[in-house]
Amino acid sequence: MMKLILSIVLLLAPSIAWSAEPFARATVEGGDGIVPGQQVRVDVDIYVPDFFTSPPQFPLFDLPNALVTLPAERSQNVTQTIDGVQYSGIRKGYAIVPQVSGAFTLPEFAVEFGYSVQGKPEKATVTVPSVSFTVNGSSAPGQQTAFAASNLTVEQAFDHDARSLKVGDALTRTITITAQKTQAMMIPPLDAGTVTGLRQYENAPAIQDGIEVGRDTASRRTETYIYTADKEGSFVIPAVSYAWFDISSHESKSASLPAVTVDVSAAAASSTGIKPVLEEPQHPLPHVNRQRIAIAILSLLAVAALVRIGFKLFPALAARLRSARERHRSSHGYRLKLLQQTIQTGSEAEIYAGLTAWSRSLGYRTLGEWLRGAPQELRYQVDILARTLFKSADSKIDRTKLAASVDFRKADAPVMHPVLPPLNP
Repeated sequence: MMKLILSIVLLLAPSIAWSAEPFARATVEGGDGIVPGQQVRVDVDIYVPDFFTSPPQFPLFDLPNALVTLPAERSQNVTQTIDGVQYSGIRKGYAIVPQVSGAFTLPEFAVEFGYSVQGKPEKATVTVPSVSFTVNGSSAPGQQTAFAASNLTVEQAFDHDARSLKVGDALTRTITITAQKTQAMMIPPLDAGTVTGLRQYENAPAIQDGIEVGRDTASRRTETYIYTADKEGSFVIPAVSYAWFDISSHESKSASLPAVTVDVSAAAASSTGIKPVLEEPQHPLPHVNRQRIAIAILSLLAVAALVRIGFKLFPALAARLRSARERHRSSHGYRLKLLQQTIQTGSEAEIYAGLTAWSRSLGYRTLGEWLRGAPQELRYQVDILARTLFKSADSKIDRTKLAASVDFRKADAPVMHPVLPPLNP
C-alpha cells in the first residue's frame, strides 16, 4: 500500500511543478509613523517556478501628491518554497516620497519578464497587487514638512583662509549636506544668503548616492559658492540654518553653519622694473645686406609658387573642407551639443522630439527602449517631461540636469538593420 501511495505522489509531482505559475508581491517597508517628505520604500518581488531567462521590466507609475522613483541600486535575488515548489525571485525597491498627509494606495501595474518552462524560454506578465500606507502630519501642528531624513549633517569648507585675502582673490566655499534614508535628488537646496560687498557665484550642485558612512550608506548634495572682492574691507558671510525632520526621533530639527568673516587687504604693489640700457646702434656690413636681399627674393618666389599650386588644388581642397564639415555636423559631439541647446531653450514638445530623434540615432527603436537602464536622473527628467506633455502635470523638468545626463549610451546598444532588402542584390 505504501508503495502505491509513493508511486502516485511521484507521478503527480511533475504535474504539480508544471502547474506552478509566476506571481508578484508588494510590501511597504516601515509603514508606521510616515510623515510628508519622508522616503517610503516599497519592495516588489517577482517569483517564477524555475528561473528567469530575461529580467523583469519594472515600470514607473503615477501616484497623486507623491514622487515615485526607482533608485539606481542592484536588484536582489530571493527564493521561496510554496507547496513543495521552489520559486526563484527578483526584488526591486521603489522609493516613494509623499508630499502631503493622508492615505496613499499604489495602483496595480504589470511587469514583463522571461522565464523557463520545461527548459524552454517563455514570455510572461504578472500584475503587482495594490498596497497602501498612511502618511501622518508633522510633529508641529499646521506645519508642512519639506524634507525628512535620518542622521543629517551640514558641513562647509574653504579653499583659503578667509582672513588673509587680497583684492582680486577668489574664495571658494563648499557646503555638503549628507543624509540617510533618502536620495540625493530629494535633498533640497540650501539658502546660503548673499554677502554685501563681495561678488558671489554659484556652481551647479553635485549629487551622489551610495556613500559609505560606517556600515550604512548615505546620500549627499554638494553646493559650491565662489566669492571675489573688488575692494578692501571686512565682510561677513551670514550664518546658515537648514530645517529638516528626523524620521528616527520624529522631531523637527535644524542644522546650522556659523557666520564667517572675510578680511580683504590691498593687493601687493607691482615691483618697479629696471630701466634697460640702450646699446649704440650697429650698422650692418655690406655683405650682410646682400644676403638679406637674396633671402627676400627667394621668399617672394616661394610664395608665388605656393599661390600657383593653391589655385590648382583649390577645388579638391574645397571638397575636403565640405566633407570635413559634414562629418563634423554628423558627429556624436555636434549632435549632442544641438540636443543640449534644444533642452535649454526649446519648448517641451521640441525637447521630446529631440530626445526621440537622439535615441533613434543611437540605434534604438523607441525612446523608452533607450531609457531602459539609463541613469536615474535622466529617466526621472524624461518622465516629468512626458507627464507635462501628455498628462498636464504640474511638475517641471530641470533643464540643466536633463542636458547634463542626456549623453548616455548603453554598452550593448542595439543596431537597427534595414527592413527592406537591398536593391539589385
